[in-house]
Amino acid sequence: MKTEGLIRLTHLVVGMVSLDPDASVAVLAHERFPERAKTAVGVLRYADYDVAAVLDRTRAGDRVADHVSDVPDAPIVEGMTDALAVAAPDALLIGIAPIGGGFDESWRADVRAAIEAGCDVIAGLHYFLADDEEFAALAAEHGVDLIDVRRPPTDLSVSEGRARDVDADVVLTVGTDCSTGKMTTTLELVAAARERGVDAGFVPTGQTGIMIAGWGVPVDRVVADFAAGAVERMILDAAADHDVLFVEGQGTIVHPAYSGVTCSLLHGAMPDSLVLTHSVGRETIHGYESFALPPVEEYVDLYTGLAGPVAPSEVAAGALDTRALDTDEAARAAVDDYAAAVGAPATDPVRFGADEILDALL
Repeated sequence: MKTEGLIRLTHLVVGMVSLDPDASVAVLAHERFPERAKTAVGVLRYADYDVAAVLDRTRAGDRVADHVSDVPDAPIVEGMTDALAVAAPDALLIGIAPIGGGFDESWRADVRAAIEAGCDVIAGLHYFLADDEEFAALAAEHGVDLIDVRRPPTDLSVSEGRARDVDADVVLTVGTDCSTGKMTTTLELVAAARERGVDAGFVPTGQTGIMIAGWGVPVDRVVADFAAGAVERMILDAAADHDVLFVEGQGTIVHPAYSGVTCSLLHGAMPDSLVLTHSVGRETIHGYESFALPPVEEYVDLYTGLAGPVAPSEVAAGALDTRALDTDEAARAAVDDYAAAVGAPATDPVRFGADEILDALL
């Protein structure tokens, strides 16, 4: 699945145009590629840019293909200086977002090297590079843009409860936890629907989705009162252009830190149907291991019960991340068990494709 690239992203999100759809980027993923660098992997798999190199000091000398299949290959290098030696990227894209979205000071030399080489820098952190005095001064000196995609619009307002009035069908991915494949499932469903000739749209709600699609609002950065309204605005805008909208989910309703974002998405989007995502073997909240995940079956009631008073919805399909299983046979068995648990058709959309659940959603 390919997208329009960064022209639209930079224009709509931060009010400037600095990159073309064929931009070449170096992707920073230090010490996290690929398992804990979902932004980097998402960009490699779904975005338009030509990835010139991946920065990961612990895997320098390897190649992307050594670790991730079915994405364009690229060298993995020690840092931005090495990336500049092997390619001429237009931008440095920060491809990781730690819990809390902070800036790791060990990245500063790479960002500085990128700016001094005339590269724009794209980040999806809660820490805004444009507000960093050193980076802002360097960017002005070298005539480059610092693009903070997690900076929300300033004119948001509360939800008016209008999303259910749109003509398009709305599908929202929800999860048992963070990092269970909500964005990936959403994008795979969009691609599968378009292959069938369905006029399907992708509604990005997080930094990686925005980088891929070129538009969107980072819901987890929006003032709490306006979060559902931000989602509603995106639904109303996108529904004018598409027959079906697939909305990127965030977090999980049982997360001790991020449940508010999930609830805002559920009530702001007012979806007709839900796709529940889960990862094989996940038993505790990622990063909050003292909190156990409820049984999968309980999530169906949790999500439909919470949605019901605002806009009734149903869990119409399940998506299971089976990366932890070595064989397709084991993965198929796990998918069958998961389908029984959620009471709906299920698949691993990356391993087996999304068509098995698309019929239930359309």
